[in-house]
Amino acid sequence: MTDTDTARLVAAAHDIADGVLFPASVEVDRTGAVPAGHWQRLAESGLYGIAAPAQLGGPGLGLPQMVEILETLAGACLPTTFTWVQHHGMVAALAASPNTALRDEVLPEVVAGRIRGGVAYAGAVPVPPRVRAERVDGGWRLSGHAPFVSGWGIIDLLQISAGDIATGDIVAGVIPAKPQAGIANVSAVPLFVADATRTVSLDIDGLLIPDDRIVSQVSRPDFMANQNFGSRLNGTLPLGIAGRCTRLIGALGHGDAAIALQAKADAVRARLDAGMADSAELLAARAEGAELAVRAAGALVAATGGPALTISSPAQLLARNATFTVVAASRPELKELLVGRFSS
Repeated sequence: MTDTDTARLVAAAHDIADGVLFPASVEVDRTGAVPAGHWQRLAESGLYGIAAPAQLGGPGLGLPQMVEILETLAGACLPTTFTWVQHHGMVAALAASPNTALRDEVLPEVVAGRIRGGVAYAGAVPVPPRVRAERVDGGWRLSGHAPFVSGWGIIDLLQISAGDIATGDIVAGVIPAKPQAGIANVSAVPLFVADATRTVSLDIDGLLIPDDRIVSQVSRPDFMANQNFGSRLNGTLPLGIAGRCTRLIGALGHGDAAIALQAKADAVRARLDAGMADSAELLAARAEGAELAVRAAGALVAATGGPALTISSPAQLLARNATFTVVAASRPELKELLVGRFSS
């Protein structure tokens, strides 16, 4: 992809964020539903394939361009962006999969946004895992509980990860994102913000995934190491919200405050990038980013004054969005860091 093509994708993200997502964000929050047109615009602009390498039909973006796109969209409509971000976890996994038949079958449709994907990692991360995998003839049998699965009713495929009870490896496979044999219960998880992500929990009992639908099987250390990239991308959510708050604060006449907040965001972004090779540093930077989002949103509420308390105000929505980033895609270590930062 040429520099012109890359610039076009970045420009498309800004156009969609400012022209489509942010103007509709309060209504999306009120109704708990993302308009179908949001997904269509993202697909038509080529933004469903940004995590795919060029040799597999993607744009081959560098990290800075990918980060800018994610931050831009996150500051416009959190539920749209959070649901869409899950898709890229599946894109990256398929692109790296040794199951080339599955990759070649699914990836072109996924990159084009004709198939929307989601991921369920949370059941595999804890020790012991909440979702367990057992080897059977021709595939794997999964059982357990996947606590937070976003995009149910929006996505077409779900990549679900589980811990192998025999080896401790992490096995990931793709299934249709709908009720089926082996999914004993689908329970809605109502959220006080970003409810339009359509988040559910899944009770899994004997879910069979055949070998031809398996994306990967890796050791737990390798799985956790690979989570650094996803963790870096999750760090774009609070910075995107902080960025939107900063621009609104500046528009309200608080230029010095906006400059100070922008400088803080730039410093956090640099620390997130530097932490890609160090999970402890990355988590520390993510904690700093989430705290910044909360502070920037608080500053926006203060700058807006009484109208910020009305349900129609973007300021109150951004404040709730900032709270979401304190716990979304979190880990115990990140929780402790944030408790420490907010109590010191």
